[in-house]
Amino acid sequence: MYKNRQFQTKNPNTELPKLKGAKLRAYAYRLLGRKEYSKAELTEKLQQYAEDINEVQAIVEQMIEYNYQNDERYAQKMFRSQLSKGQGPQRIKQKIQQKSVDLQFIEDQLESTNWLAEAYALKVRKFGQEIATDPKIKAKQVRFLQYRGYSLDIIFKVIEMRTEDFEDL
Repeated sequence: MYKNRQFQTKNPNTELPKLKGAKLRAYAYRLLGRKEYSKAELTEKLQQYAEDINEVQAIVEQMIEYNYQNDERYAQKMFRSQLSKGQGPQRIKQKIQQKSVDLQFIEDQLESTNWLAEAYALKVRKFGQEIATDPKIKAKQVRFLQYRGYSLDIIFKVIEMRTEDFEDL
């Protein structure tokens, strides 16, 4: 695999090469070719190498205009990724906000997702279907689901739920 050594820095004390024009644009294409970036992330990455900050803004706007960079697409991808990892609504919101992306892009998904079903599936995957009677095990389940970003009302419903109860929903 071809690796451009110009962009690799192993020593944090070495000065990064300064780019402008076509080379900076090529670096932007290279970044976006590998993975999705939010507008803020892309801007930050390009500013590390840019001679002129104004040029970075122009390149980022051009990437948006050509639809190479799209915050809505990025937010959708992030939502799907976090949901598949078992993250709850608060955790997903936090992750997306950390990337400086507007939450309005995923409001529909947040509202239409059955968080009770997601939390139950996660609980079953981690702890099994049986309802815990030991307070220590219950506390462990609560902490686990809280860490994943689920609200307490959902958590308390889930840890007391049987499979039959879940199928009635």
